[in-house]
Amino acid sequence: MAVVISSSGNSQVFEGKMTVYVFICVIIAAVGGLIFGYDIGISGGVTAMDDFLKEFFPSVYERKKHAHENNYCKYNNQFLQLFTSSLYLAALVASFFASATCSKLGRKPTMQLASIFFLIGVGLAAGAVNMYMLIFGRILLGFGVGFGNQAVPLFLSEIAPARLRGGLNIVFQLMVTIGILIANIVNFFTSSIHPYGWRMALGGAGVPALILLFGSLLICETPTSLIERNKTKEGKDTLKKIRGVENVDAEYESIVHACDFARQVKDPYTKLMKPESRPPLVIGLLLQFFQQFTGINAIMFYAPVLFQTVGFGNDAALLSAVITGSINVLSTFVGIFLVDKTGRRFLLLQSSVHMLVCQLVIGIILAKDLNVTGTLGRPQALVVVIFVCLYVMGFAWSWGPLGWLIPSETFPVETRTEGFALAVSCNMFFTFVIAQAFLSLLCGMKSGIFFFFSGWIVVMGLFALFFVPETKGVSIDDMRDSVWKLHWYWKRFMREEDEHDVERRTA
Repeated sequence: MAVVISSSGNSQVFEGKMTVYVFICVIIAAVGGLIFGYDIGISGGVTAMDDFLKEFFPSVYERKKHAHENNYCKYNNQFLQLFTSSLYLAALVASFFASATCSKLGRKPTMQLASIFFLIGVGLAAGAVNMYMLIFGRILLGFGVGFGNQAVPLFLSEIAPARLRGGLNIVFQLMVTIGILIANIVNFFTSSIHPYGWRMALGGAGVPALILLFGSLLICETPTSLIERNKTKEGKDTLKKIRGVENVDAEYESIVHACDFARQVKDPYTKLMKPESRPPLVIGLLLQFFQQFTGINAIMFYAPVLFQTVGFGNDAALLSAVITGSINVLSTFVGIFLVDKTGRRFLLLQSSVHMLVCQLVIGIILAKDLNVTGTLGRPQALVVVIFVCLYVMGFAWSWGPLGWLIPSETFPVETRTEGFALAVSCNMFFTFVIAQAFLSLLCGMKSGIFFFFSGWIVVMGLFALFFVPETKGVSIDDMRDSVWKLHWYWKRFMREEDEHDVERRTA
């Protein structure tokens, strides 16, 4: 994340303006989020296409078309789940390499590497003639996600003017939701193109990957990355360019001081294990766990499959997924508008109740009216779609963006990048777990899967109530004194700084 602080440890307002060049850089870089969202959304639609199933998963296709198929088990296949989940396991592994690449080479080359991984992965997946090509292509796409998700948020934070950093950083999350929506639309139209509609759907990820590859030639490296790598003159010149003013001495000196201070911490991961680092670390990791165990990615990955399960035809199921994707995008704007007005905790708590009600209603309808064979009546199926949409709405303005925002603003500067990297890795791991397990859980638990997720929503709501403090309006560098030291539980981990700590912090 951005490491722009004053020498006294407090935030400063530096001279500068929002330039057209910065806006272009933000849009180009955020295309990495668009690719990520497209990959999330495209999987469920492709795995519901008959041509794709006949090519790679004929046993699943036979179960699907059987007259008395099991509604809950017709897509249960470990390799089919591996098609989706392999991307996220690869992204988890890649994030560790991407972190080193970001530090050694810079943010811009890391994004370019991400786009190259994307393009090769798209070519293999869309042109696959056997299972090995298909899975290997997904793994390379996962490496692209790992490199992109490491570099893009870091780039956005470091290039944005301080007063606009939060809003510009959320552009990444917004692009993720737009990518999911585009994928759902592509799935809807390509599902009727036989026999290669699925190849067109998977190949569509190549378009934003090309935009990121060639667009990245137009953007600059961040000043922080340049100064970190001792390119101080180039760093200062770049700072002048992105701020649109000549007088950048104060911000330049603050970046130099912050980089010097960060170099003194030889092992940030060891520091993360110390008691005083426990509050942001525990909250950051658990937010990623809870974000996935709301069941949101199960819904977004397999929305077309889910709607077919409750009785919609293939086209109607894909159209329903387009509707949920549109709601996801619009509701993200609601979160952007409310987060600094109502606060983080209010949104987390409100949406926990909101999502709990939706999951329970869906689970009750399926338990009552959807047997192992047969379909739901149209009124019940329509109610399920409505409550899925309401559920997506509640997630999109709360646990979705806040799962990324809160970890990005609560770690101190000396462990901010490493702490956030651990949060990203944790998110990828549990995304993999849900993607790999959901169809098997659906088969084994049937409608009980929604009660399973409801239980976790209760747990995470209680966690937010008792352990997540409000950080609205608090300076990033004032979290220790204004948040952790005042919290009923986390204050026990806050030791008093010794003189050496103070000297280092104010040097």
